[in-house]
Amino acid sequence: MPTSSTASPTGAAQPAQPAEAAPPPAGRRLLAATLLAPALALLALWAFAWPAARTAPHDLPLGLAGPAAATAPLEQRLREGHEGAFRIHRYADEAAAREAVEDRTVYGAVVAAPDGPKLLTASAASPVVAQLLRRAVGEQAAASGTPLRTEDVVAAPAADPRGATLTASVLPLVMAGLAAGSAVTLLGLRGGRAAVALTGAAGLVGLAAATLADSWLGVLDGNWWAEAGAFGLATLAVAGAVAGAAALAGRAGIALVGALMMLIGNPFSGAATAPHLLPEPVGTLGQWLPPGAGASLLRSVGYFGGAAATGPLITLAWWAALGLAAVLLGTRLTSRAGSPAPAVERELAPAS
Repeated sequence: MPTSSTASPTGAAQPAQPAEAAPPPAGRRLLAATLLAPALALLALWAFAWPAARTAPHDLPLGLAGPAAATAPLEQRLREGHEGAFRIHRYADEAAAREAVEDRTVYGAVVAAPDGPKLLTASAASPVVAQLLRRAVGEQAAASGTPLRTEDVVAAPAADPRGATLTASVLPLVMAGLAAGSAVTLLGLRGGRAAVALTGAAGLVGLAAATLADSWLGVLDGNWWAEAGAFGLATLAVAGAVAGAAALAGRAGIALVGALMMLIGNPFSGAATAPHLLPEPVGTLGQWLPPGAGASLLRSVGYFGGAAATGPLITLAWWAALGLAAVLLGTRLTSRAGSPAPAVERELAPAS
């Protein structure tokens, strides 16, 4: 359809602005409003209930230490009684197995000793896994008629023996990131100002969270600044993703990233149990998203002196970097689209 022209104050004809698109028919809007809530409820139930209902060990890293002649029967009984549950790592002696537990290479280890098997666990890595190992290995020891001794090599803090506080911290960090990214977008901050605001907000969240979790509640006992950095980086990863998506896709980006973090990242994080207890590929996918990577990084710096922190650290850094880059790119694209034609082009444009 041709567009009409209007006269400018200088007398030159200007093309009229196209009419705004008509809203969808009332029946279509009614159908969308009616189906939206059930669809979201179904997605949330699937994301939260399905992994919880299928919680079980899947290739859970477990160490076996001792001579091959002594560990072979233990390994055979574990494989037969728990098919596909464990991925066995073999170590020469108890010292090597203990080091692997402390480095988060394995969740626990069974040491074949002359006076009976000994189980090394790390409840700080996952109280649920530690309890599962005590039950599984204890059953095998009872079947062979030998007592089982257990040692918690890296114990969860006395203030939070079940890891409930760390688990509960995942959702507030996601919400803080969503709030920061949304606020920067809705307040109209762009470019470098938006990046500074996001980074500053995440840094303050990190300091406040470390003060609460470590200094006050005592549920973390690692390096205080490393904990603050982990809290802050996890927040920045979410906040940057929200603001970056909004800069490129408009306000719909806020809803898209919010749904991804809340309905996928949070239940798939494995913070309440362990990634290896979630059905695949949920356990792996959850570690690629900020909630799962953030929970893993917090466990590493809060209980294990930074062991196995590299993977989640890189994941969070990528999310944060890509989010901030998207914020800067979106601002640049918007500026180019809204800038007037250069003076040379205006002079050479034919008069209408």
